[in-house]
Amino acid sequence: MNIPEIAKLGHVALETTDMEKSLWFFKEVIGLEETETKDGVVYLRAWGDFEHHTLSLKKGNEPRVDHIGWKAKRPEDVALFAELLGETGTAVEWVEPGEEAGQGMAIRFQLPSEHTFEIYFEMEKTPADEPRKSILKNQTYQSWRKGVSPRRIDHVNILTSADARVITDFLANKLGFKMREYVKAPDESLVGAWMSVTNLVHDIAVSHDPQSPTPNQIHHMSYWLDDSRDLLRAADILSENGIKFAGPGKHGISQAMYIYVMDPGSGLRVELFTGGYLIFEPDWEPIEWTIDEMDVGFTVWGVQMDNKLENNPTIKA
Repeated sequence: MNIPEIAKLGHVALETTDMEKSLWFFKEVIGLEETETKDGVVYLRAWGDFEHHTLSLKKGNEPRVDHIGWKAKRPEDVALFAELLGETGTAVEWVEPGEEAGQGMAIRFQLPSEHTFEIYFEMEKTPADEPRKSILKNQTYQSWRKGVSPRRIDHVNILTSADARVITDFLANKLGFKMREYVKAPDESLVGAWMSVTNLVHDIAVSHDPQSPTPNQIHHMSYWLDDSRDLLRAADILSENGIKFAGPGKHGISQAMYIYVMDPGSGLRVELFTGGYLIFEPDWEPIEWTIDEMDVGFTVWGVQMDNKLENNPTIKA
């Protein structure tokens, strides 16, 4: 049997208690484009995202991430993942085509931390309408039409009170993620891990906090900006809209620059992200950091990432 593979991060399905505030934040301030609204769900993407959506918004009774979607490399990989996961005792739920707008057949399942993942292959590459369409054939929407205007979705960071090594082992052994960098505690446990299926340093990060209210929290999702000037422009836009944020700063792990800002509707932390490095070595050796190196690892310079955001917010997944 062929080994199934994940190609990339696809989307985040977010439920918010204040749809009006979340739509204002993501559409007007962040600058995401609306693809369509169907059955009360608003589907959004950045100007450089090609698939139907990279974020969906739905009104909910509590703020939470319903699932995180991942695109498989081949059509047959969806069923192969279902088979492999089922053989190892992971319950798999099939999602019919069209149940999520623009998407074909998919599967959903939970990590040991109870975070829900979705794997799909078929997804519409919906063209932009004429008023928003780019003159470039290799770009979906006009760039810089409104707000911060990130190019694409970049990564997610899940937070857990569970043993982080159990989750990273699942991601590596069941789903094919590669460890890129990690933080180790004196007792050999993992405090954080950065893993990817692409050349990025991380498509997903796993953060451990024993005080986390549940094992299935979301630390943040991230959208990509092209360069540091875009990040500084984002800081101006956030300030003009009266939104508090943390940063700009630079991570040691990943070497990327960041701003963290919170969606006022759901409480989801969003990272605006740029820079960093790519990994092309097939024999990459994961970089180990220790707790006493985190003054450099988490923040080389700039405001520590959570200092200006109230109560270091996370939401349930």
